Amino acid sequence: MGMTMTQKILAAHAGLPEVHAGDLIEAKLDIVLGNDVTTPVAIGVFEKAGFTEVFDNEKIVIALDHYTPCKDIKSAELCVISRGFAKKQGIKHFYDVGTVGIEHALLPEQGIVGPGDCIIGADSHTCTYGALGAFSTGVGSTDMAAGMASGLNWFKVPSAIKVELSGKPGPCVSGKDVILHLIGEIGVDGALYKSLEFAGEGVAELSMDDRFTISNMAIEAGGKNGIFPVDDKTREYIKDRFKREPAVYEADPDAEYERVVKIDLSKLEPTVSMPHLPSNTKTVGEAAGLHIDQVVIGSCTNGRMSDMRVAASILKGKKIADGVRCIIIPATQQIYLKCMEEGLLKTFVEAGCAVSAPTCGPCLGGHMGVMAAGERAVATTNRNFVGRMGHTQSEVILASPAVAAASALAGCIADPRSLCEA
Repeated sequence: MGMTMTQKILAAHAGLPEVHAGDLIEAKLDIVLGNDVTTPVAIGVFEKAGFTEVFDNEKIVIALDHYTPCKDIKSAELCVISRGFAKKQGIKHFYDVGTVGIEHALLPEQGIVGPGDCIIGADSHTCTYGALGAFSTGVGSTDMAAGMASGLNWFKVPSAIKVELSGKPGPCVSGKDVILHLIGEIGVDGALYKSLEFAGEGVAELSMDDRFTISNMAIEAGGKNGIFPVDDKTREYIKDRFKREPAVYEADPDAEYERVVKIDLSKLEPTVSMPHLPSNTKTVGEAAGLHIDQVVIGSCTNGRMSDMRVAASILKGKKIADGVRCIIIPATQQIYLKCMEEGLLKTFVEAGCAVSAPTCGPCLGGHMGVMAAGERAVATTNRNFVGRMGHTQSEVILASPAVAAASALAGCIADPRSLCEA
């Protein structure tokens, strides 16, 4: 029996000719990632175990993105720990206020991750880099500590679900709508410890930003990872960014999948996830008219340049509805600068939005948009669990940047298709 993309990458990093679902392996790591919340815990484990040096100071990435610029004393203390460790170890890829971006937008942008890599990160949305044809997965801080020390990690080889994409998305339908539709179909545990492997002619119709969004939310279906094949769009994206030699893997024709899910992109509509699970999906038409208090456009899921452009195209020359707070968070400093150069920041401010420096902030109820009891937000983030963005009696509705921007103008859930450029 042949191997999937994920299985081939894991076999190569384990130095084995082949692996099979359920095998326990030890694999070499290309990148080990942590942030301001998880890195201090990993440092504590690292030092308690008696380690004094990381295995490779060019393969560790620390991005202080969750609570920065620091919102309180505790977050400041976490950053001090991370800064001290990064300086002591000579960490080459250390990103602090002024250079930091939301980690899962930052690493691809900076060319740190690429095709064929084996990546772990002490953040569940590390699965984002599967968009580049890499195996990347979230781990706990203990595993991060072990990875920093040894450059190795244990894995159970996942079985796979094949997601076969066909057709071409219509106006205002993006990667966010694709992944919300998929999670709505298979459930939040539908891919539990499985690899979601995307394939089919429809892949070519998706931009790299669409693929990052889809891979990012594989974990919301329980997936160990999400992964896309490497094609011309991938190669164009990594050109002049990724300095290492990419390793391109393709699934064998006889690779084994637990199931095949087929999605015709041309039949998808703008989709939202209602409280309090990403799988609680409705089309935007079914949810239209529901009152909202806040809109957040940003996060590791949808804070990229294309997301900013879509939001700006809808908001340009218009005003946010009375009683609605709209918060825009470009995911990296480069994206922020590009927004400035293209005049998007002016568009956002004139529409009545607040624009933030790069931060995860409101996504996890940290800062820059925490909600009170009874409030409801539309957000381009990835989780809408109880209390995710503040009070346990607040609500989060997940949506694409197009839906979020249209809703900010309407003051309620709104269909963006009349506002989108075809």
